[in-house]
Amino acid sequence: MVYLLGGWQSDFSTNWARQGMDLADAFSEVVGQGLQAAALDPGEVETGHVGNFVGDLFSGQGLLGGFFGLVHPDFDGLPTARHEAACASGSVAILAATAELEAGRYDLACVVGMEQMRNVSGLQAAQNLGAAAWAGHEFQDARYVWPAAFSDLAEEYERRYGLKYEHLMRIAEINFANAKHNPNAQTREWVFNDKSFTADDEANPVVEGRTRKQDCGQVTDGAAVLFLASPKRAAEYADRRGIALESLPQIKGWGHRSAPISYAAKVKASEGQDYVFPQVRRAIEDAHRRAGVSDLSQIDLVETHDCFTTTEYMAIDHLGLTAPGESWKAIEDGSIEMTGRLPINPSGGLIGLGHPVGATGVRMALDAFKQVTGQAGGYQVEGAKTAQTLNIGGSTTTTVSLVVGV
Repeated sequence: MVYLLGGWQSDFSTNWARQGMDLADAFSEVVGQGLQAAALDPGEVETGHVGNFVGDLFSGQGLLGGFFGLVHPDFDGLPTARHEAACASGSVAILAATAELEAGRYDLACVVGMEQMRNVSGLQAAQNLGAAAWAGHEFQDARYVWPAAFSDLAEEYERRYGLKYEHLMRIAEINFANAKHNPNAQTREWVFNDKSFTADDEANPVVEGRTRKQDCGQVTDGAAVLFLASPKRAAEYADRRGIALESLPQIKGWGHRSAPISYAAKVKASEGQDYVFPQVRRAIEDAHRRAGVSDLSQIDLVETHDCFTTTEYMAIDHLGLTAPGESWKAIEDGSIEMTGRLPINPSGGLIGLGHPVGATGVRMALDAFKQVTGQAGGYQVEGAKTAQTLNIGGSTTTTVSLVVGV
């Protein structure tokens, strides 16, 4: 059993390079602010983990665990590591930290997720992010690899079940609307018109294939930090702060599955099966089983991976909110909206809030913490006690799902 003590995230609308910040500056900021938010001292932290995908390509910087030692003298000597699983890097870092706590090696872990992505051109960013595809073997004709890959997913849903573009656009519209209530969202000030969420080539231009501008998650700079504790340390922390241990959220369940890196191999393997991505479904089921969730009604909200609208469309049926291929029903009946039966991405998600790749899994878990402790502010889901995350790396090559609750 692992407890969440809190954390902090940066403003995802910030451009670090324009502010004269580098990765080390951002790292120091997020850890420092996180310690303050969670009312912890640096000397209490016993292990550090960093989720980051391609700091080497965007910033020429690897070995990010070494940044802990720059934050505070008490971190000199701290055992640290960096973890990479494309867009699921942050979640894998969380899993590594929980494993150490559950093994009894340490009692308090600091997990940082971060990515700098706005310091290069859009085309260069797309090329860097393409490292999560099967390099040299797939999407060779695409200018933008991931919009092309998830355009192919739209084609696959169209082939298997049928797909209407207005349903994808409703996903985008909901997530952008949710983001307006999130003070850290990259798009909170964005303005749209009556053609923004249509197939209008001027208001919503094509990026690749069936993927248009409003289908896309937002490349951005950002960092998030989360502090995790063993039952022993959580009890001490609760006593010190004069709160009930039962009020601290726990990671109640987790799922972690991987599939072949090739998108085509995944889709071919699932031919004739209920779900397009069986390993995504299995990760979700694993998290439910470990958390003792027998019915989706036990989950109050989901923070899911909407790197594109098609990814969230896929997540809706893989979560079990609808039968396979019938995600459109949950979109049409309002189930995924803030007041629906399973609000999805109240934060705004990757489309509305932003997607600094290595930070996303940590940010999702932090938002789960905020929701189940009633600290989500303007995007709070009323009465939320149990939240689920679904974080995906590559073309669902790595999937991690967490169930967080009090």
